[in-house]
Amino acid sequence: MPETFLHGVEVIEIDTGPRPIRTVRSSVIGIVGTAPDADPATFPLDTPVLIAGSRAEAAKLDMTEAQTGEGTLPAALDGILDQIGAVVIVVRVEEGTTEAETLANILGGVNAINGQYEGVHALLSAESVVGYSPRILCVPGFTHQRSANGITGVTITAGGSGYTNGTHRLTVTGTGSGAAIDATIAGGSVTAVTVVNPGSGYTSAPTFALPAGAGAGTGATFTSTRGTVGNAVMAELVGIAERLRAVIIADGPNTTDAAAIAYGGDFGSPRVYVVDPWVLVADSAGALTSEPASARVAGLIAKIDNDRGFWWSPSNQVINGIVGTVRAVDFKLGDANARANLLNEQNIATIIRQDGFRLWGNRTLSSDAKWAFLSLRRTADMLNDSILKAHLWAVDPNITKNYLREVEEGVNAYIRQLVAQGALIGGRCWADPDLNTAAAIADGKVFFNFDFTAPYPAEHITFRSILTTDYLEELV
Repeated sequence: MPETFLHGVEVIEIDTGPRPIRTVRSSVIGIVGTAPDADPATFPLDTPVLIAGSRAEAAKLDMTEAQTGEGTLPAALDGILDQIGAVVIVVRVEEGTTEAETLANILGGVNAINGQYEGVHALLSAESVVGYSPRILCVPGFTHQRSANGITGVTITAGGSGYTNGTHRLTVTGTGSGAAIDATIAGGSVTAVTVVNPGSGYTSAPTFALPAGAGAGTGATFTSTRGTVGNAVMAELVGIAERLRAVIIADGPNTTDAAAIAYGGDFGSPRVYVVDPWVLVADSAGALTSEPASARVAGLIAKIDNDRGFWWSPSNQVINGIVGTVRAVDFKLGDANARANLLNEQNIATIIRQDGFRLWGNRTLSSDAKWAFLSLRRTADMLNDSILKAHLWAVDPNITKNYLREVEEGVNAYIRQLVAQGALIGGRCWADPDLNTAAAIADGKVFFNFDFTAPYPAEHITFRSILTTDYLEELV
C-alpha cells in the first residue's frame, strides 16, 4: 500500500484467501409449448415465466372454467408437479392455425425487429429474465416426430463470384419450414454448404439465396435432396442445451420399438435422453388419455436432484400419476431379451411396471462412450458451471503466487466438499506449470487444470452361482 503519514491507529482489511463455491441449481426445468387458453398477462408469448412449484400459478395456463383447455403446457405442468413442486421456466408460444405454423412458432429464433428470442430459443434468455438457467429441457408433443421431407443435403451447382468472404445463412423459400443452411464463401465464391437444421415439410424443391450481408456477388446456385430426417425441434434444442449445459428429455415416436431405435439413431449427443413409449393418465372422469412421458420424466429428474443429488441416475425410480404405458413393455429382471432391455441396449429409456411404474434406462444418445451415462454428463455440467460462475472475482486481479494459490485452494475445497457428499469419488485443481509461461502471463492469461472422477450407476450386477459339495461335510 502507498506509504501515508499517520499519528494513530488504523485497521486494514486483507481481502485474500480462497472463496467458497456454491453448486448451481441443477433441478430447474425449462419447458416450451402451447396454451391458447392461458392468461396472456401472466404468460406472455415467447417470454420465460417462472413457476415456483405452485399449481395455482400453473393453473393460469388454462383459464377455462372446467380446466379443460387446449395446448400442450397444461397437461405437461400437471405431469411435472405430480412428481415434485419443481422450479419450472415456461415459454408459451402461439398456437398456429396449422401444425406447420405451430411448429414454426416452437422453433422460433431471433425476432428481426426487436432482437427478442422466440420459441425454444427463449430458454437462452431465461437467466437474465427470471434469474434461473434451465438444466432439464423438454418440449412435450413436439419432439417425437421424425420429420418428413427435410433437406438432407445441398449441392453447389455454381459458386458465383464477388461475394463477401465468411459464413452466411442462406434464405430458404419453399413449402416447408425450419431449414437452416450455412454457406461458406472464400475468394468471393461459395465453396461449401452445411445443413445446420434440415427443417421439414419441403414437399417440393426449395430455392436458396444468399442474404444481403453476403455482398453484391452473383451467380451462386444450389440444388437439394430431401428425405426423412431427425426431429426439427430436437435439432434446435441440442445447440441450446450445449450453451446452457442442460440435458434434453425427448419423447420417442410412441409407435414401435424399431421406430424408437431409428429415432435414437438421428442424434449422437450426450445431452439427449429419449423415453419411449408415452404414458396413460386418468382424467377426473376416469377416462384414459395418452401423454408424452418427457414432462413427467423431467419432473422425476428434478425430484431425484432435490432428494438425492444431481449425481444420481433417475433410472429405477417410480413415476407418479400414471396408470400405464401406451405400448406394453415386458420386463423381467435378468432377462436380456425383454423389450425393456432391448430398448435400453439401443440407448432408449423406457417405463416398466415393477412395484409401480418406473423409469428404466441410464444412457443418453452419446456417440462417445465416455459420456454414455446421463448422470455422468450432468455431474460434469454442474461441476464445470459451478466453478465457472464462482470465479467472477478472479477476473482482473494481478497474477501472483498468492492469486494462484487462492484459486487452487478454493476449487480444491469445493471438490473435497463434493467428495464428502458422494457427488465425486475424487479430484483436484492445480495451476498448469507448462501453460503458465512468462509470455502467457504477460498477455494476461492464466491456466488452471482440474480433474475429477464421478460415481457411475450400477447398471449391470452379476451374481456368480456356484454349485459345490463342500458343505456336505456339515451333515456329519
